Amino acid sequence: MNLQFRLRLSIMMFLEYFIWSSWYVTMGPYLGGTLNFTAQQIGFAYNSTAIAAILSPFFVGMVADRFFATEKILGVLHLAGGVLLFAAAQAKSFGTFYPLLIGHTLCYMPTLALTNSLSFAQMKDPGKEFPSIRVMGTISWIVAGLTVGSVFGAKATTTPLPFQMAGVVSFLMGLYCFTLPHTPPRTTGAVTARDVLGLDALQLMKEKSFAIFVTAAFLICIPLTFYFSFTGTFLGDCNVANIAGKMTMGQASEIFFMLVMPWFFARLGVKWMLIAGMGCWAARYLLFVQGYNTGTLWPLYLGLILHGICYDFFFVTAYIYVDKKAPETIRGKAQGFIAFVTLGAGMFVGATISGIVVEQYSFPKIEPNKYAMVQDAAGLAEGNIVRWEAAGKSAFGKVKTISQPDSSASIEVYKKESAGFVLSGETVTQPIKSLGKPLPLWEKIWLLPAVGAVAILALFAFMFRFKDDSGKTGVKA
Repeated sequence: MNLQFRLRLSIMMFLEYFIWSSWYVTMGPYLGGTLNFTAQQIGFAYNSTAIAAILSPFFVGMVADRFFATEKILGVLHLAGGVLLFAAAQAKSFGTFYPLLIGHTLCYMPTLALTNSLSFAQMKDPGKEFPSIRVMGTISWIVAGLTVGSVFGAKATTTPLPFQMAGVVSFLMGLYCFTLPHTPPRTTGAVTARDVLGLDALQLMKEKSFAIFVTAAFLICIPLTFYFSFTGTFLGDCNVANIAGKMTMGQASEIFFMLVMPWFFARLGVKWMLIAGMGCWAARYLLFVQGYNTGTLWPLYLGLILHGICYDFFFVTAYIYVDKKAPETIRGKAQGFIAFVTLGAGMFVGATISGIVVEQYSFPKIEPNKYAMVQDAAGLAEGNIVRWEAAGKSAFGKVKTISQPDSSASIEVYKKESAGFVLSGETVTQPIKSLGKPLPLWEKIWLLPAVGAVAILALFAFMFRFKDDSGKTGVKA
């Protein structure tokens, strides 16, 4: 592949992942802190990508690959996705925001596969040429996070500016796609839903170890999705500045561990690479608990840095394992099947459950034990839940209006009942500097996915067996 094509494809990959990274990390704090969405609604928002990941193979396999040139469908999808991002940035209610986000992700997620296929079509040896192109996506994720954090500052988590920036880049990407090399449709024959979902790979489930692997892969995606859905909100509650920038430490770690992964793989093999990946998910959550309980930041940062092992050692090893186990005739379908199980079904269940769990451990379901003090009116929005001291005891309420001249807030008071807290109808006025935002019981929330990851790891370690090509069972793959 000549230098011109390499540069053009690298720009494509950079723009592709810049869009996703721009809004994904800061969405949780924005939805909860500014729009006052519940934790369950935030979990639903994060399951939008999983829904799109489940449905996008149908579009790619049954429509895009059969009837349209790849560069043209990429352009149309990104232009439509940009419109939906701008519309989502204007939404104030969950009933409006969620369908618009679903619409955007339905446009965006198919483009991940389409940018890959367009790249492969221009390459003589994708195995050697593609990694250096695809790494631009990871670099882009880092650059987008740093840009959001440095340019927007506190507004990155309190305003829809990241969505608007993503919309602008989506428009740019849409226009750029029409300049990419012409890539005609690849498929001419009939394509069925069975082909799209890779259901022919179900024959591999007859082997006990493969069935155990698929089951564990699905189950481990449930606790790991807590990270993607609520780490941004959690870091904000821990007073971490520049959340989007800080979370790029995970992507930097991902690049490093991808480079050294062959060294580890040769020494650990499939089974212990998967175990190491699962174990680091549990370790990350325990580090979050330690950092939250002690008020120190280094465990939080170490938890972020573990992302390289968490992601590479589990997901990349899983794809390698499937490649080894599947006969050549169904290898592509097997990869599609495991992606459906993990990035689709597993992430959907995980994002949904994470929202339910966080809501159960948040006010008004429970009485919180920690608070983030509000420094000024910029850190407060109408509808926020706040806490203050009244007669030496904690009082809680929902902000109705904010008065800027005297820096006070009109608050509807909650009263405590046996099932939790309910609004009483009583209104008080409090100085903004006396208010704090009740925090969820994060120390209990993170323990749940940690324990879940350990349990799945233990069952997998006990039951899974991997035989290499020589028929020997052992550590090495």
